[in-house]
Amino acid sequence: MITLFKQYILVCSLALLQIVGAPDAGLGINNGSLSPCPSPSHCARADLTVSDPAQALASLVEVLHTMPRVEVVEATERYVHATASSRLFGFVDDLELYAAPREGIVQMRSVSRLGESDLGVNRRRLMQLQQTYATRGLPGEGQELDGNAP
Repeated sequence: MITLFKQYILVCSLALLQIVGAPDAGLGINNGSLSPCPSPSHCARADLTVSDPAQALASLVEVLHTMPRVEVVEATERYVHATASSRLFGFVDDLELYAAPREGIVQMRSVSRLGESDLGVNRRRLMQLQQTYATRGLPGEGQELDGNAP
């Protein structure tokens, strides 16, 4: 009986490591913008005010390539979709960037695929992205971060 229980725990643990979840239904550009966060407990959004959103987006893609466990899935001149995986369990979050030239901003959105709370991971990811962008001396005139609490 104990051996069977141990096997069950092992199988469940291994299955948990393979849970990726379906991408968020709100991915992509909707009405000229990234979708709002479905819940602030597992999603964050930020706007980075810049003089040239297309150039800023290209620079942010370079920053994404330096971030651990981040993979760029799709990249166009105005939109980027990437995934970020957690270190321990491999949970996948969707990360989106959208250059909005009329507004002079790059919109950023990070949302968890699974769970009701991300413990502030998505917000910290966007903050890290903004800070890395700023420390490279790239032009950013201001930023606004909305979403879950740190």
